[in-house]
Amino acid sequence: MKVKEQLRIIQALSGKTQNRLAQDLGVSFATLNSWINGKSQPRRFNKERIKKLYFKHTGQKYIAIDSLTAKKEIIASKSKKNILKKITNNPDIYDQFMLCLTYHSNRIEGSTLTKEETRVIMFDNVALPNKDIVEQLEVKNHQAALSCLLNYLLKSKSITEDLILKLHGILMNGIKTDAGSYRKHSVRILGTNVPTANYLKVPKLMKQIIRDMNQKRKDVVSQVSRIHGRFEQIHPFSDGNGRIGRLIMNAMFLNNNIAPAVIEQGKKRFYNSYLRRFQLKGDLAPLEEFICDAALEGIKILERN
Repeated sequence: MKVKEQLRIIQALSGKTQNRLAQDLGVSFATLNSWINGKSQPRRFNKERIKKLYFKHTGQKYIAIDSLTAKKEIIASKSKKNILKKITNNPDIYDQFMLCLTYHSNRIEGSTLTKEETRVIMFDNVALPNKDIVEQLEVKNHQAALSCLLNYLLKSKSITEDLILKLHGILMNGIKTDAGSYRKHSVRILGTNVPTANYLKVPKLMKQIIRDMNQKRKDVVSQVSRIHGRFEQIHPFSDGNGRIGRLIMNAMFLNNNIAPAVIEQGKKRFYNSYLRRFQLKGDLAPLEEFICDAALEGIKILERN
């Protein structure tokens, strides 16, 4: 979108006069008028200021490329060899990842269990009275699926269709009759107008995306973010797509010696919004930055911060 169009939208949404908008941008009325009429172009730093105002008034998320790049560089600098062994060889780090990934992933999908209740179910093997039995089973199943994934990655770096189906079988064990199988019917993502794949095309689409998961890319965050968005739109299962998608995301990070990304349940609204924005508009940057922040949360756990 051209600068003059952005400025006109800002004016229309904010109701500001050109004089007031010029003041907000720190330029003269004549300069702003020249930009609006396309007679001249602002310099780079002014374009950035205009973008910020545009995203603010349209309700979209502004992503400063320099900020995103900096976060990716931090994540790359924290990459360590044998990061999975560090996790599995240190019980405190291992348990913290188990708890955080299980609690947040289930809460994102609607679980009402608290973090402490999740901890008791996971590590004390206690069944809680007056709590939904399915939600408690989801905790144990996610714990088992995550444990299975980590043990698998210690032996093999290849993400396979058999692995994904096995993880789903564990996750949905005792909950869904089609656990471990692709869906055989149409589904829709609740609360969105994102189209999902025709169920007849799911096996072929999954083979394609699994091939892409195992390719080595220089920009790991971009690769992981793009594949995560694609996987969730394919929606290969009747249930459990979000949790399986996040497990696969972290398998890709671990295969690149990056700490698992912890997507916190309190940020669910932003997470879903950025997923949909990529799926509907192809705009990846907000999802990339969000996943960067989640990976930085994982790094804190890894470094015991």
